[in-house]
Amino acid sequence: MRVLWLCNIMLPAYARAHGYNYSVREGWLTGCLGRIIRDKKDDEKITLGVCFPSGDEQTESGEVIDGITYYGFKEDLTHPEIYDSALESRFRTILSDFGPDIVHIFGTEFPHCLAMIKAFGNPDRVLLGIQGVCAQIASEYMANIPEEVQKSATFRDRLKEDSLLQQQEKFKKRAEHEREAIMLTGNVSGRTSFDRQQVLAINPKVRYFAINETMRPCFYMGKWGEKRSVPHSIFLSQGDYPLKGFHFMLQAMPTILEKYPDAHLYVAGNNIIGRGESKYPYFLRASAYGKYIKGLISKGKLKKKVTMLGMLDDAGMKEQLLKCSVFVCPSVIENSPNSLAEAMLLGVPVVASRTGGIPDMVQPGKDGVLFETGNPSELAKSILQLWDEPVIAAVYGDNASAHARITHNADANYRRLMEVYRDICAL
Repeated sequence: MRVLWLCNIMLPAYARAHGYNYSVREGWLTGCLGRIIRDKKDDEKITLGVCFPSGDEQTESGEVIDGITYYGFKEDLTHPEIYDSALESRFRTILSDFGPDIVHIFGTEFPHCLAMIKAFGNPDRVLLGIQGVCAQIASEYMANIPEEVQKSATFRDRLKEDSLLQQQEKFKKRAEHEREAIMLTGNVSGRTSFDRQQVLAINPKVRYFAINETMRPCFYMGKWGEKRSVPHSIFLSQGDYPLKGFHFMLQAMPTILEKYPDAHLYVAGNNIIGRGESKYPYFLRASAYGKYIKGLISKGKLKKKVTMLGMLDDAGMKEQLLKCSVFVCPSVIENSPNSLAEAMLLGVPVVASRTGGIPDMVQPGKDGVLFETGNPSELAKSILQLWDEPVIAAVYGDNASAHARITHNADANYRRLMEVYRDICAL
């Protein structure tokens, strides 16, 4: 089989060969690529091509590294809501050069997804992998923040044309492209009842394949332990826009601190409240949501109770997960967040909102605790429940790890992907 991947980022294998910096956030793709390179079975041998957005387009014939052919294409990733029909021409050149039996597209969030489907023109041989669901992100984007915050715009927001309302509108446009892509494809892969329902509501005729994801390799090694964790420390993997629910966690903190005064909140990802190194003063960089978060911290007297960690690589994320006493996912909508899966693999006690595909990942009362989405009071209660019963929390962590090691088993997921490829090629 000749399979062409369309990815959202440059893969590390290509970046390393050229000395470029690269992201490790999709390390599971690297793991799958490695398996394809090593696989010598005649009935599963894959000739793989990889397309990715880059600063410069590669030659029309691509570049071969370790038997994999790489193709770059130019795309304005700062404005993913804008469809660029010029991508179709570039993709037709790539498709003509590589001649794929299957085009496998990872994610619907960028316009290159729709452009590739249009350029290929063979829906029965397209496999579209669902990651997030743009339509639901657009619908839930404001996450119950006050209306005056939703409508506000800072200097930074006006300069970048990126206010909260504009961000929501951008996701609505991305959802339109997502919908068209799903309508034009014949095969979709997903991993939760949530994404299956969303896809089939758009295109009831599409073939849906359940394929679980494999996480980054380092999260399969190591085990959380209460004695090695920092007592009463809470970890969020992200909090830079409303959807991720950082504000719910801040609203829950006063209740938590009443019972556990040593509680501390650690947040990874983009620092939106101004601390850390920067050559620009905060008022030039502040977003409306960042100002709202700073206000909540001030109101709750939480300045000494919140630490912004900045961007973490896979090793840094693992270290922080092993140090925390509970991992919290307070998002208002998620499909199957990788950060939650990684926490579960390590056996970290987890608290997550009961939304999207999360109930397919976490069995409440067995793997962790689920709380009513957007309810800070129930969120606080859920965290206190784990801290009040550390033995139960540890049992939940063990169960979560066992569950995640089945769901995210690299061998099983690779075999399933090969099964789906063969099924599609048999049409």
